[in-house]
Amino acid sequence: MNRQRSLAQAIRGFGMDTITLAGPLSAKLAAMREAGFSQVMLKANDLVGHPGGWKEAVREVRDSGLRGTGFQVLRDFEGLSGHLHQYKVDIAKTMLEMCAALGCDVLLACSSTSNHASQDLDHIARDLRKLAMLAIPHGIRIAYEGLSWGRTINEFTTAWDVVCRADCPNLGVGLDSFHILAAGTPLDAIDDLDPSRIFLVQLSDFLWQDTPTFEERRETARTYRVFPGEGVHTAQLVDMVLKLDAIGYGGDYSFEVFNDDFVQLPLPMVAERARKSALWLAEDVLRLSQPLPNQLRLRH
Repeated sequence: MNRQRSLAQAIRGFGMDTITLAGPLSAKLAAMREAGFSQVMLKANDLVGHPGGWKEAVREVRDSGLRGTGFQVLRDFEGLSGHLHQYKVDIAKTMLEMCAALGCDVLLACSSTSNHASQDLDHIARDLRKLAMLAIPHGIRIAYEGLSWGRTINEFTTAWDVVCRADCPNLGVGLDSFHILAAGTPLDAIDDLDPSRIFLVQLSDFLWQDTPTFEERRETARTYRVFPGEGVHTAQLVDMVLKLDAIGYGGDYSFEVFNDDFVQLPLPMVAERARKSALWLAEDVLRLSQPLPNQLRLRH
């Protein structure tokens, strides 16, 4: 019993994204809870695709006992003008309402891929500030993530730049290890971040070294991610997590693993892989002052 309590405590800061698992929302929540997780990252389709309606989905989440890590994802919000901008504002308001109903205090917004969006960083910052202001009455923070195939912002360093320009306390960055690794952004840039403005960290690895084109990044991101410790970027992932720990990041880590194979497997088997990854990160990585090369590979 003490060992089980210790394991649960070790992975308290880690959670899973529902995107990783197949099946209905209730089954996903049950599999995560049985694996020892205490939090879940939810997506809009979890709610609107529920046969009982989105409010019934909210009830299931709240009854599960799992805390909502955050809610995703608002796309292509920033940089638009006229009717396109107003359209996205209306979408954002509805997503904020759903996020608040879930009890989540973080809404993830990813950088625009739209050819209709301005590439002016000050314009982008103004729009993000507006989004953050819309979120304040709900008590929600906006985590802005740079997609590695974003039209203007495709690295977390540029995302951090516009967040600083917007200068709104409930606007910060969301870091996704896949996009950082795919874009090849130097991890030393993490040292320049304010840890209090990192609102979410999503972790995953993938099965090959390079994704040189935007098309390859999209394809890999949406079908071939794996859990930390299962891919070929283990050393970089360890470095990233240790750098975040060194600057004082104390927030949540969520496994955002899109994988076509995993959604064909029984839920408990996939959730167990996530549990092993979380335990490895919590016990073997975050306890170390330096990663040891012969201890980096996750064992199954």
